[in-house]
Amino acid sequence: MASSSAIGKLSREEFRRQKDLDAARKAGTAPAALDEEGRPINPHIPQYISQAPWYLDTGAPSLSHQRRPFDDRSADKLDNWYDRGAKAGPAAKKYRKGACENCGAMTHKKQDCLERPRKKGAKFTNKNIQADEIIHEIATGFDAKRDRWNGYDPAEHKKIYEEYEAVEAARQKLREEEIDNQTTTDLAAVRKVAKAGKKEGKEADPDFGSSDEEDADDDKYADAADAVGQKLDTKTRITVRNLRIREDTAKYLINLDPESAYYDPKTRSMRDAPIKNVPAEDAKFAGDNFFRFSGEAPEVQELQLFAWQAAARGNDVHLNANPTQGQLLHHEFKEKKEMMKDVNKVSILAKYGGEEYLEHVPRELINGQTEDYVEYSRTGHVIKGKERAKARSKYPEDVYVNNHTDVWGSWYDLSSGTWGYACCHSTIHISYCAGEMGKEAAQASTAQALLASSKAQSEPSAQDNEARARIEQNYSKKRVGEGDVSLDKDRLAEAISEEKKRKARGDKDDDRSSKKMKGLQSGSHDVTEEELEAYRMTRRNAEDPMANYVDSEDVYTR
Repeated sequence: MASSSAIGKLSREEFRRQKDLDAARKAGTAPAALDEEGRPINPHIPQYISQAPWYLDTGAPSLSHQRRPFDDRSADKLDNWYDRGAKAGPAAKKYRKGACENCGAMTHKKQDCLERPRKKGAKFTNKNIQADEIIHEIATGFDAKRDRWNGYDPAEHKKIYEEYEAVEAARQKLREEEIDNQTTTDLAAVRKVAKAGKKEGKEADPDFGSSDEEDADDDKYADAADAVGQKLDTKTRITVRNLRIREDTAKYLINLDPESAYYDPKTRSMRDAPIKNVPAEDAKFAGDNFFRFSGEAPEVQELQLFAWQAAARGNDVHLNANPTQGQLLHHEFKEKKEMMKDVNKVSILAKYGGEEYLEHVPRELINGQTEDYVEYSRTGHVIKGKERAKARSKYPEDVYVNNHTDVWGSWYDLSSGTWGYACCHSTIHISYCAGEMGKEAAQASTAQALLASSKAQSEPSAQDNEARARIEQNYSKKRVGEGDVSLDKDRLAEAISEEKKRKARGDKDDDRSSKKMKGLQSGSHDVTEEELEAYRMTRRNAEDPMANYVDSEDVYTR
């Protein structure tokens, strides 16, 4: 059956023979078929497994299409990578044709050069020609092409450790500065004190500061155990309280005002006091900062700082390993420091003098009671005694210029919203004072005074009314016939007859010019409303499409 795929279409006789051969091979009477490599093929394998597909058919019986293909993945290894920045021998001394015009290397062109662009390239100067790079031909597979870490040097990971160590050192230094923000510690003196402590420790009891052998196991297991309500890291010796006792009230429930102290749920800390108007000593919870900087916490921080600085100088001082020794050395260091300060002060005063300038009156006596008697009234005025002198300003006060009796800014004008002088109500700075006349002028120039003066004016005379009526007749809308006009019927009929006579004579232009001359001679050139209405009624509208229409028949006759 394995060879049936390579035989193709068989005749009936050949197909019967093939069936008999397959039955004999299954029965074991005939030898099994061999593949290309000489390995026998199991006759019991179904045809759909032993028959190769058309794109893998070799024409011979074989089961190679069912086996995993052999793949050499040696090219996909991470170690098989090109050497970055490798140079091929010494550099050339002269520029070669076809090389990079910038650096002179033959392995790349000017647009691919990674060096800094020169003002004049190596092609023109023949100087500082770079060596050729080594180009590696690496045949990478499918996985190697898509491996993001291919070619990565594990030695570069050490830089990350160095960076974190530098950050940790800077953080510890900053913490030391915060602890020692008030006082400074002389590291040289710390070393001297530590050395002195070593010498005294040799002569003293050797068991001082150490535990017994029977307690060693207990201390070891106690260090490894976690305390209740605490997170203890035995390597860094840092204890963080991350749980609270269930009987205590939660920090965020002390004050339910959302505008109160901020509570950080991640660290379970509330730095500020939740209730502001209660003293920190009397409050149930005054914030984490109060506990951090109250009691013996600052002293412990100073002791820790002393131990760090002493250990940095090579002294065997450790606060957690031997806290008693560290506390004794710190106490001795502070005593010697104060003694050295006093010695330096005495020596400087003995050499240069000036001790009298360091003596001053205590502040209690300076701000205390005096023998000066002063008696005040209920309003605060001095009745008897000398009043305390007032502090003078650096700016000039009560200085009057330009005849003013008040200072600038002593008066405010509500109408204009400006400052001025109260003596003359002038709002112009450094102006001359006019006194009461200035007040009257300022009052008269206000908007209210101007409106009152306009109402007090008399009514216009009859001549003014006549002139105004004539002006309105000439220039108002009534003159052009757009307003409500009252016409005299007799004058209108007379004007219509005159207009018809004028049109019948045909001397329109001459009559108008003669009328104008007549009007100018009589001293009046006005046109009455009746004449204007007669002209409108008798004129012919050329734009009217029904102007020339005449009915030939009486359409509306009944």
